[in-house]
Amino acid sequence: MTFTVYPAIDIRGGMCVRLVKGDFDQETVYHQDPVAVYKMWAAQGAKYIHVVDLDGAKQGKPAHLEIAKAMVAAGIADGHRIPIQYGGGIRTMETLDMVLAAGVERAIIGTSAVEDKQFAKQALTTYGDRVVVGLDCRNGYVATKGWLETASVKAVDVARELKAWGAKLFIYTDIARDGTLTGPNIEEMVAFAEAADVDVIASGGVSNLQDLKDLAMQRDNGIVGAIVGKALYMKAVTLEQIKTEGIEC
Repeated sequence: MTFTVYPAIDIRGGMCVRLVKGDFDQETVYHQDPVAVYKMWAAQGAKYIHVVDLDGAKQGKPAHLEIAKAMVAAGIADGHRIPIQYGGGIRTMETLDMVLAAGVERAIIGTSAVEDKQFAKQALTTYGDRVVVGLDCRNGYVATKGWLETASVKAVDVARELKAWGAKLFIYTDIARDGTLTGPNIEEMVAFAEAADVDVIASGGVSNLQDLKDLAMQRDNGIVGAIVGKALYMKAVTLEQIKTEGIEC
């Protein structure tokens, strides 16, 4: 089982930002141009990029799909196209069709996976592996609408139901750790992966190289990757260091 590191590009107001614990009032702008950040991670050897449309997640439909298209075009122009997975406001088949037609390799569904089971089932049936389920969690329960609301449903119950419809890959974000550099909640993520019997990309709290090594050691327990944002932007860890350890990024 391989383990892949996904550099994160979170977009709000057209800029590359990071939030703390999903709080829109705790925002740091790291770059004015997300496409330039995409090029930077690609040049440093990233294998896959994780893109979140924060405005889209909040308003219920993608707000920055043109930026994603520009990333795809930039990769093609450079002859070094790095695939992206894109999420934020994908809640209808029309929107999902549009996102994937834009050149995005994987589309992430989150709120809709919890609140609109008919759409989730149709999305997974139609696109299979190109649909990733993103579960943003507080204490094991799923948060929705850009983390603004917490549903009274356990993440593992959602995952089991969606797995029956073909979901294979889940992004598990621990909101309490996201953007805090306090270390990932490995125990909770492994418990989720094993209980639901699914593959998981861990998200939230990665602070240094050791965190990634610890996560990579759980690859046989369902942890197949990690999303890294703030730690990369603050240079607490670099893609070069990660690759030196033999971890894909």
